This record gives sequence, C-alpha cells and structure tokens, in this order.
Amino acid sequence: MRQERSRRWVGVLGLLACVLVGFLIHVRTGASTNYSWGEFFRGLTGGPGGDADSTWTIWVLRVPRASACILVGALLAGAGSAFQALFKNRLAEPYTVGTASGAAIGGVVAQAYFPAAIAAVAMPLAGFATGIGSLALVMLVARRRGKIETPTLLLAGVLVGVLLNATMSLILYLDNRDTNRLLGWLLGNVDSTPPSSDWMMLAVLAVAGGALITRSRELNALAFGEETARRLGVNVGRLKALVLLAGGAMTAAAVGAAGVVAFVGLVAPHLTRRLIGVDWRFSLPASMAMGSVIVLVADGIGQRISVGAIPLGVMTALISAPVLITLLGSRRS
Repeated sequence: MRQERSRRWVGVLGLLACVLVGFLIHVRTGASTNYSWGEFFRGLTGGPGGDADSTWTIWVLRVPRASACILVGALLAGAGSAFQALFKNRLAEPYTVGTASGAAIGGVVAQAYFPAAIAAVAMPLAGFATGIGSLALVMLVARRRGKIETPTLLLAGVLVGVLLNATMSLILYLDNRDTNRLLGWLLGNVDSTPPSSDWMMLAVLAVAGGALITRSRELNALAFGEETARRLGVNVGRLKALVLLAGGAMTAAAVGAAGVVAFVGLVAPHLTRRLIGVDWRFSLPASMAMGSVIVLVADGIGQRISVGAIPLGVMTALISAPVLITLLGSRRS
C-alpha cells in the first residue's frame, strides 16, 4: 500500500516537472526566434549579456502565452477529471454540461460588439459570466424535487448546449463583419491572451481546483455509487453541486480566455489514470498537470508548423484523438 502511494506521488511530481520543462522549452523556442539556453536565461533574468529585445520578447510575448497554455490545460483537464468522477462516465468532459457554449457566446459578443481596446479585457470576463449563467440554467432545468439527478443533468446539458450553439451561430451569421477572427478564437487561441486573462484563470484554478482537490476522498467514495458514498458519510447533493460549480467555473474561465480547446479535458484524465491509477487524490492534480503538458506541446507544434495560423483547438484535437484511439485499441486487445 505504501509502495503504491509512493509510486503515485512520483507520478504526480514527475508530471509537474514535465510542466516546468515544457514551460521553459516553450518560452525558449517560440514561433520566430530560438534562443540558446544561455541567451534564454540571460533574457529571462536580465543578467549580463542579455539584450533588451530578447528580454522584451520573453517576458511580454512568450511567458504570458506559455502561462496561458498551462492554465487552460490545467483548468480543462481538472474539470474533465471531476466530471468523469461525478457522472461515472469516462466520456464525460468539461463541455458536457453546456458551460463551454455559454462561455463562447460571451466571448463572441465581446469581440463582435465591443471596441477593440475594450474587447481584449472584456472577452474573458464576459465569457466567464455567460458560462456560469449557462451552468445555472442547466442546473435549474435538471433539478427535480429539490435534487439534481445525474441522468437528467446530462440531458439538460446537451439540450442547453444545442440551444446555446444555435444562438452563437445566429450571432455569427448576423454579424456583417469578417468572422474569420471570431472563428479563429472559437477554435482555441492563446496568441493574444491578455495578462488579465491569466490572472483570472489562475484565481479560478486556485479556488475551484483547490476545492475539488480537497474533496478528492469524497470523489473516490462517489465512484462506488451514490448509496455507498452516503453510507460513508458523504453529502452527495452538496458534492454534486460543488463539482458542477467548480468544474463549470474552470471550464468557463478557460473558454472565456482561450476559446474552445478540444479534447484536453477528455484525454488528460485517461492518460493520467493509465499512469497512476484511479485514486482521485492523485489523479485529479496529475490530470491538471497532464492537461498543461498537452496544451504546451500542441501550441508549440502549432507554432513550428505555421506562425499564428493553426488554432490551438485544432492542434489539441489532432494530437489527442489518435491517443484516445490508441487507448481504446489497447483496451480491446
């Protein structure tokens, strides 16, 4: 038992180390200029031999972008892992309950109808607000006799998501201007994420992600069924509400800041469970680290292929879908 626990801690710490290494490589290489490690550390620290251009490029352009990748990946993967525990369904992901569609509407409205100077700051806040609003609508629809039934919640999430996607399509259709910029953001984009978005995502990750991690033992109990969890002293109704609110807030923050980044919240928990098992005390924080690594790798590859041209959500889908297919094939073998 102790050996298994140690192995899982090694897995968590190893993934956190991968996040740090990925961050450094992402900032060093970038889209246009690759610095040597010496030039990179001098530019990063402002030490002797560093020039103003490299310091500006690293701190103003690359560090915020890499930080956004880490935060988006952690938020989506954490929400996906928590939702898979809640629904007891390995196909659950952050976009299951319609929060992403609501957040996307807020971001689209901010970009389409706000002045450019205001839109950059208003977009993540508007996306977060409308994402939380859509989650509230889903919970209201799913509530029956004072309780939230899980099957009804899934159905409500799908229906509200369809309604919100149709609304967003209508907004895009009625907007007479060029919609390529909006579509590029909807498919995932951390190229122009303002620092205020990073701070917002960090705050949501600290509060909502921390709340989920502190309830990881209860998530373990819930995995055995609601009745078993109740017998173990878990307030199932309160736990469901917490997971929905925390996971919805994490999803809304990520989508509001960076658009719809596909597959990360689905594939990261699967990979993590293969590495360290299903204990949510370890798999939940490890999933967040795995999500950060996936987004860092996807954005780095996208920059190498074409500077700023390939949306992040396209790259994460191209990377993650084959991984899921491989995992599915290995389960059948």
